[in-house]
Amino acid sequence: MKNKFFLHISLIIGSLIIFPVVTFAQAVANAAPAVPAAAPAPFISAGNTAWMIVATALVMLMTIPGLALFYGGLVRNKNILNVLMQCFILTAVISIEWVVFGYSNAFGSSTGALAPYIGGFDWALLKGIGISDVSPYYISQATERIPHIVFIMFQCMFAVITPALIIGAFAERMKFRGFLIFSLLWAIFVYNPVAHWVWSADGWLFKLGALDFAGGTVVHINAGIAALVTAIMLGKRKLPKGQHITPPHNIPFVVIGAALLWFGWFGFNAGSGLAADGLAASAFLVTHIAAASAALSWVLLDWFSNKKPTVVGISTGAVAGLVAITPAAGFVTVGGAILIGLIVSVLCFFMVSVVKAKLGYDDSLDAFGVHGIGGIWGAIATGLFASPLIQSAYSGAFYGNPKQLGIQFIAVIATLIYSGVLTAIIFKIVEKTLGIRATDEEEVSGLDLTQHDEIAYNEAD
Repeated sequence: MKNKFFLHISLIIGSLIIFPVVTFAQAVANAAPAVPAAAPAPFISAGNTAWMIVATALVMLMTIPGLALFYGGLVRNKNILNVLMQCFILTAVISIEWVVFGYSNAFGSSTGALAPYIGGFDWALLKGIGISDVSPYYISQATERIPHIVFIMFQCMFAVITPALIIGAFAERMKFRGFLIFSLLWAIFVYNPVAHWVWSADGWLFKLGALDFAGGTVVHINAGIAALVTAIMLGKRKLPKGQHITPPHNIPFVVIGAALLWFGWFGFNAGSGLAADGLAASAFLVTHIAAASAALSWVLLDWFSNKKPTVVGISTGAVAGLVAITPAAGFVTVGGAILIGLIVSVLCFFMVSVVKAKLGYDDSLDAFGVHGIGGIWGAIATGLFASPLIQSAYSGAFYGNPKQLGIQFIAVIATLIYSGVLTAIIFKIVEKTLGIRATDEEEVSGLDLTQHDEIAYNEAD
């Protein structure tokens, strides 16, 4: 009994001693600053990757066959193969240029004073980029990314379609050899630097805060002003006496091309979020609504001014709406998209039906009137309608941030000046060395026959 008594006393005394010590130790541990957990490493998301592969394929569809058929249907039947060939060869040549050094120049880094304006050659021939490397570029999902090579391919399709848009300005009157060298030089010295300015983390417009979700500045303003400069420097087409415009030879092709552009544009805009998420869904929605609004407003303008709604008009209006929403797709609500679409058709319709005739330049298929003007409006509209409801970090003038509008104007003006001047220089170099304008005889006979020794439509035996 005495031993049990001492045992109990020992346990009680031990507990009284150990309990405060343990409690004190726990208190000290809880008071110590917590060691921050390591940030999760970025990894390749299967879902995001699958979506971006599809988006990339959709953007390729925009050039061939979408743009090829849209432009091809608008020219005379003796020049359709030339347009198709121009779109096809650019898909091949610019893709090779892109992986050799174009991607590195646009999205890579350089040092010193050049860093804000052009990338270096660290990624030339995609050196050091493995199939399992995650993309260094992302938007809303910092860890769930896509493979670097998928991002490269996605951006390759943007590099392809941008010089292809310029075709609409000089259609039916440029030598194929001159066209090919001009387009390649333009991609190297105009597209790649502007893409670096706006989309690379080193770019000066990126650091300034310019917003261009999917290419309003990089693609449409860039190509649009180049189209205007090229059309003016090349001169007017040789048209039959008294004929000021050439009627489209195949309007069904125009409609099919416009429909394919609309379809492919979902990859163009929704894919620019680089993930399969709510931002992509929002960009998908506003892209469609802006195109629909612009198509409707163009038809109403056509109906009012020409007494009849036209199929070419509704097709052109849809494309104008797609152009305008491109820079804003990741920043605006449905209400903003409707306004962007309704207004862009008014601006582009006025440009192609009034201003072009007054000034007298021959922008064959209205590349500047639709892509240039639509891109300018879209960039400015982004500065007006960008809503924090879509991305909380961004807002425009109508949401209390007028500074964004000023930044958008700077991006627009810088792109217009740089692209316009460099386009003129490249044009002159090619003109003086290789020749660029088709001869009168070649133009009259048609570029299909004189440049490719083929004709699109053969009579049945």
